[in-house]
Amino acid sequence: MVTNPLDYVEPLGKAGASGFTFHVEASRDNWQELVQKIKSKGMKPGVSLKPGTPIEEVYPLLDGENSVELVLVMTVEPGFGGQKFMPEMMDKVRTLRKKYPSLDIEVDGGLGPSTIEAATSAGANCIVAGSSVFGAPDPAQVITLLRVSVEEAQKRS
Repeated sequence: MVTNPLDYVEPLGKAGASGFTFHVEASRDNWQELVQKIKSKGMKPGVSLKPGTPIEEVYPLLDGENSVELVLVMTVEPGFGGQKFMPEMMDKVRTLRKKYPSLDIEVDGGLGPSTIEAATSAGANCIVAGSSVFGAPDPAQVITLLRVSVEEAQKRS
């Protein structure tokens, strides 16, 4: 999470980033300009929200003319890895999936073999996993398990 995401659009675009996700909490006053700049650099715009932020705060970024294409629901407080997954955040994922059936919904924080099913069954179709992959004896096995869970959930929906 950065305090002024506009400062990072240009360098990340030049570096070849395909997407740029910013926190709604850091962009309440300039999100429209930010989304426009992200798109002008050829990147997919996304918005993230922390656990304490109401889901309704992202609706204007999804319902407007210049909307984001992804919502990242943080399932831990941003700042450091290895935190416990917050299952109560799945209500936000379910709400988003119901309101925006084709939206990319990403979850980040505490995702691994024991929590992936909660996320995918709630409607998440993009997963961020750090500690569960890089701390595993067989990272490829964990990645495969996570990928299969997302694919199976997409078939059911």
